Amino acid sequence: MSVGNGIPGLRGTDHIGFTVPDLDEAHAFLVDVLGCDEIYRLGAKRSSDDDWMLTHLGVHPRTVISEIRFYRLGHGANFEVFLYEPADGQNPQPRNSDIGGFHIALYVDDLDVAVEYLRSKGVDVMGNPTASKQSAEGQRWIYFRSPWGLQFELVSFPAGKAYENSSARLLWHPAYPQL
Repeated sequence: MSVGNGIPGLRGTDHIGFTVPDLDEAHAFLVDVLGCDEIYRLGAKRSSDDDWMLTHLGVHPRTVISEIRFYRLGHGANFEVFLYEPADGQNPQPRNSDIGGFHIALYVDDLDVAVEYLRSKGVDVMGNPTASKQSAEGQRWIYFRSPWGLQFELVSFPAGKAYENSSARLLWHPAYPQL
């Protein structure tokens, strides 16, 4: 059941896809640090005689996808993790301030316990937790980086956010996926 205007039948986010430089390093981080379950793998995908890669993925036609792995993380979206052999080189990962920049935010029940855990695993935690203001008051957050530089964010708002007191519709909450 879709809500409001938009794509008919839309239910929500199925997966988040990202490219990594080393699948074994990414696997160790996703499974051993974040707690993902690996679900399945797909082998190489190449297009040697046509423009399939360009038409369908927007990459150089002779680029090869070496492998794709799929992971599930708790109640959130799945991760589709790519290892590419780009035919025309790779650009650096965009910063959050660059067009196309992004991060992946994960909800935790206790931010301080989660930050301590990440630091104990040697994860690059960026600064100290920040308390949100305005409509997001009640939330605390902090960024951290994967070994290959992808930025993640931990967020926690166990007592809710300020906007919830006056909003007719609430953002989806991973702690209450049934709502």
